Amino acid sequence: MAKTALITGASGGIGKEFAIIHAEKKGDLILVARSEGKLNALKTELEQKHGIKAEVIVKDLNQPNAAKELYETVKNTGLEVDYLINNAGFGGIGNFYERDIKEDISMIQLNVEVLTELTHYFLQDFTKKNSGKILNVSSTASLLPGPLQAVYFATKAYVSSFSNAISEELKGTGVTVTNLMPGATETNFGKVSGMDKTVMFDKTASARKVAEDGYNGMISGKLDVISGLTFAQKALNMMMPFLPKKMVLKQVKQMQTPK
Repeated sequence: MAKTALITGASGGIGKEFAIIHAEKKGDLILVARSEGKLNALKTELEQKHGIKAEVIVKDLNQPNAAKELYETVKNTGLEVDYLINNAGFGGIGNFYERDIKEDISMIQLNVEVLTELTHYFLQDFTKKNSGKILNVSSTASLLPGPLQAVYFATKAYVSSFSNAISEELKGTGVTVTNLMPGATETNFGKVSGMDKTVMFDKTASARKVAEDGYNGMISGKLDVISGLTFAQKALNMMMPFLPKKMVLKQVKQMQTPK
């Protein structure tokens, strides 16, 4: 029987690649994003190419009560979700005190609140049937503080911590939670956030490779999946815990300063 995956932020980037990968494995889809045209085009493409069923739910998850409304829409349609992929999120660059606080509050709402709510709602269903998988898209940014992206890094630290904690709570239930931590990835995120003008985005991983690593990790029930790092970035990540924090903060700030 085909497994159904609900994917937020499915209209492009890593989210779109998750949808393609799941369809290639003959799984059905619930595609969620704001861009109706892109979602419908993806639905048509995947249904015709892979013979699966894809439902489109157009939803701006930054609106009040959006997560609860999305869950209720899914339940009212009679669709049963097997995999929840919390992919929607965004970032932004600049000194915190100079940024638009409304934008940062929206970032917290989408990256943290919506992800938390959807995880809560669907976990209630998953634990009742002792089956289900959740993939939360965090970031390697979750591993350290991020000057010039203070709120974004903090939201991703929450996602990683939250995902790991509930993964332990769920042992013995048949439900798993996987935390995906991509490095700089070739998506619209860089342009939207302004990170494409920084050293950190000089070398980016393909969205397909990151999505494959995350999806396979979810299927295997892995706790954490790190993807898309260069050898130098991997070495730096390993050294970070042993370096003075002030040195790390200075280095991260330099890497995130637009050229």
